[in-house]
Amino acid sequence: MSYNGGMATRHFQLTPEQSNALQTAYLHCQDADTKIRYQAVRLYGSGYPVEQIIDITSCSRTSLMDWCRLYREQGLVALVDHRTGGNSAKLTPDQIEAIQQTIHRYTPAQRLGKEACVGSGQFWTVVDLKHLVTQEYGVVYQSPVSYYTLFQKCGFSSQRPAKQYKSRSEEKVLAFEEALEKNS
Repeated sequence: MSYNGGMATRHFQLTPEQSNALQTAYLHCQDADTKIRYQAVRLYGSGYPVEQIIDITSCSRTSLMDWCRLYREQGLVALVDHRTGGNSAKLTPDQIEAIQQTIHRYTPAQRLGKEACVGSGQFWTVVDLKHLVTQEYGVVYQSPVSYYTLFQKCGFSSQRPAKQYKSRSEEKVLAFEEALEKNS
């Protein structure tokens, strides 16, 4: 961009063919991040104001300028999102299936031994699952979220134990309820 009498002149302009190619790529793309890049570059190259493009695509000005530069240098292929994400798959689908069968078939106490389990060893916990995965496959995830995800893949949902008031006396509860009824 250069300034011409106080007005910015945009040097990046798409030809109708380039705009159509970006629109076609956008329509046929399945990856959301890549679609945003196609759309942002097309809008910028078609003369839309930067603020409006940022509002439409929720990208930063820096990202928009980087994407336009990459597109000018390398074309459509440069806009494809090549990020792989954080945690790579450390367990194969067969290993996950084996874990699923194990945790459905056995309690933690049966599989790991009562001494190695959390609590009574009747119900699988994140710590128990971590012991199993480490013991069987040598895999240790960095985040507890990965173990929750593994539980989900195995068909387990997270549950919190119900709160129980151990000092609660049934006789006192009945007396209280009777008093409430009398006062109603």
